[in-house]
Amino acid sequence: MDMGTINLFTMEVLGVVVLGLALLWVVMKTRSKGKSSSNPTTERATHELYEAEDAAAKRKEP
Repeated sequence: MDMGTINLFTMEVLGVVVLGLALLWVVMKTRSKGKSSSNPTTERATHELYEAEDAAAKRKEP
């Protein structure tokens, strides 16, 4: 093996490790926030929208 092959192999392995660690960090950070990070205004608006859609669907039923 020459130095070029060893360098390429090292970069490929380190790249996968760094990318994997970055993805793991993002997933863990996002999961730990959970519902506490949700905007209350957005949550309320979504809830109201769902209620309005349910009411409209009930009015449509024969």
